[in-house]
Amino acid sequence: MSGHAVVFCTAGSQDEASKIAGALVERRLAACVSVVPEINSTYRWEGAVHTETEWLLIVKTRSDQFEEVRAAIRELHSYDLPEIVMLDITDGDPDYLAWIDASVRHAH
Repeated sequence: MSGHAVVFCTAGSQDEASKIAGALVERRLAACVSVVPEINSTYRWEGAVHTETEWLLIVKTRSDQFEEVRAAIRELHSYDLPEIVMLDITDGDPDYLAWIDASVRHAH
């Protein structure tokens, strides 16, 4: 394992996605957040199936920052239960991973 991760999160609007992305990078919890616009999500919520347009955030970070990333997303997000899932990066370009390390503060 490289100690790096990608976190996925969806937001209900471009403004909300931009707000979350900016805060994560500003707080040095993420090296980069890519926002994929206008995806269609179909999900079950409170017993009913919904289809909504959302914005997908792809957060590049260190796995030791996941708890702080999750807390920040929960703080900033309008959803009662936002999608916050982490996928470990098992390998990657060493220069790119070093850039993530330099851009994200290390957990204490």
